[in-house]
Amino acid sequence: MSRPTFPVHTLDTAPDAARPAMAGVHRKLGHLPDGVGLMAASPELLKGFLAASATFEATDLAPVEREVVVLTVATRNRCHLCVAMHTATLHRLGAATELIAALRDGTELPEPRLAALRRFTLAVLDHAGDVPDDELTAFLDAGYRARHALDVVLGVGTYTISTLANRLTRAPLDPPLAGYAWEPAA
Repeated sequence: MSRPTFPVHTLDTAPDAARPAMAGVHRKLGHLPDGVGLMAASPELLKGFLAASATFEATDLAPVEREVVVLTVATRNRCHLCVAMHTATLHRLGAATELIAALRDGTELPEPRLAALRRFTLAVLDHAGDVPDDELTAFLDAGYRARHALDVVLGVGTYTISTLANRLTRAPLDPPLAGYAWEPAA
């Protein structure tokens, strides 16, 4: 039995309920990523992800910190598209190449505070939110606040949605991201 395929919708082929969200993405990015076209088959999924993503972007975490959370989720969930997209974002933010490489490779981060953020994000994933007290304490000792712990939970939830949707639909790497291609370590 062959694997069912998912349509990559355009603004013309998408369900009516998905079109406003897709048009907003197109306006913001100047193009429509294939991952968005794939999610459009479920307008609720697309709108939910975009709303959660915008909410995560409004958290008290700095832009690079948010990207640490996202890339941690993306590498853990082995989403090649998400890793490429957020690698490009980190480059646009001017993040250090050593930080980007360590996030993509799963090696120790060069900045202790960001390393604590990644360890906490992994603990949220590993323990389904029931983070051991010592790991929460280490996160807070790195200078984060309780609010940040909850912001990480929002980021984990938001980007678990996109990584799982992208993997289920086998979302292809958009051509502008080819230079950021990523394959998970064996």
